[in-house]
Amino acid sequence: MAKFYSSSNVYKFDWDQVSATYWKKYPNPYSPHVLTEDVVERKIVDHKLITTRLLKKTNKLPRWGEKLLPLNSAAYIVEESVVDPVNKRLTTYTRNISLTTWMLLEEKCEYYPSSQNSNWTICKRYAWISSSMYGLAPALKAFAYERFKANASKAIKGLTYALAKSSEDNKSQHQYIITRGSNKQAMFDSPKTACT
Repeated sequence: MAKFYSSSNVYKFDWDQVSATYWKKYPNPYSPHVLTEDVVERKIVDHKLITTRLLKKTNKLPRWGEKLLPLNSAAYIVEESVVDPVNKRLTTYTRNISLTTWMLLEEKCEYYPSSQNSNWTICKRYAWISSSMYGLAPALKAFAYERFKANASKAIKGLTYALAKSSEDNKSQHQYIITRGSNKQAMFDSPKTACT
């Protein structure tokens, strides 16, 4: 039987900001375990953006895991996502495609505007952890559950960091345009060029 995890958190940014910044959340200081991310496929179906990405992640294995796994601790993850701008919903599905003999971790996240404050976004996160390793499954699931909880917390901090950074960048760019526009100079120079 799979071990189940669920949580809910609030990002104090509107859904448009969250759904746009989601794609720019790596790298961030809270997720150094995410090594690479590659878009495998992207298409629009019924006004929805559907994307498949491949991520490579690593985490230090516990000592007992290092003895059992004869390979490095890097794992490949497939993420499938659906962005529905009409209904303001971003849904992601992730699952590991390596080390599945040991464990399968499947996650679903739903991002949508808060009913309490339209400038905030709710994220509901669900995960199912299963293992078919005879004799080791309970220990593997317990370990994966705790590791997933810790990484989910880092993911929240990482996206919040990316949102704050994106918001600062947008304010800087907006201020730059206003400043450059008021000086009636060409607005095609990059901010870095203009500031040096």
